[in-house]
Amino acid sequence: MNTQRPQPTITRVEDALLAEEAAVRRDYANARIGMPEGHAVTLLHIGADQTLIATGTGLDATLIRLAMGAQKTAADCFRHHPPTPGEMENAIMVVEDVLAPARAMIGKESALHTTDSNIREIALLAGLADQPKLALSIEAVEQTFERLASVVQGKPAAIVGMPADARFAASLLILREFLHHMQFASMTITR
Repeated sequence: MNTQRPQPTITRVEDALLAEEAAVRRDYANARIGMPEGHAVTLLHIGADQTLIATGTGLDATLIRLAMGAQKTAADCFRHHPPTPGEMENAIMVVEDVLAPARAMIGKESALHTTDSNIREIALLAGLADQPKLALSIEAVEQTFERLASVVQGKPAAIVGMPADARFAASLLILREFLHHMQFASMTITR
């Protein structure tokens, strides 16, 4: 008689999430290159279904998983494309609630990095020249968010040079709230 339990099958979604986590750990290690031991580094990745934060002062990072990603936030909070003002306000509250517990886990004076293509897209729309390494300030993110707010208020997206899709709006919203609530003045974006 076989007493072994059948092993659960890992789904494609689980495989994708594990691969995303492995990539974030790898990107964190790359961001640490040249940084002295003890210098805090944080890496941000806004995925489709989750946002991942790798943070630490050495080679081993603490990985923080937040149950919000660009696609998930758009699906959960936005019924219109672009979202309505009420949907945007609700999404801000949802994102703030998800972010709140992570604040205590991120070291003060940490250098913020990302390799996230969605954040690179935001940087380019903020007016940064496309280069392998970009420095994106919270002011540039805020100005880009103000342009999104004008689209939410009814201004055509094409006039302000913004995508009208909900995924982009969710990515920008998550990034903005992350920078504000985690008290980052800027971030480094690399390929």
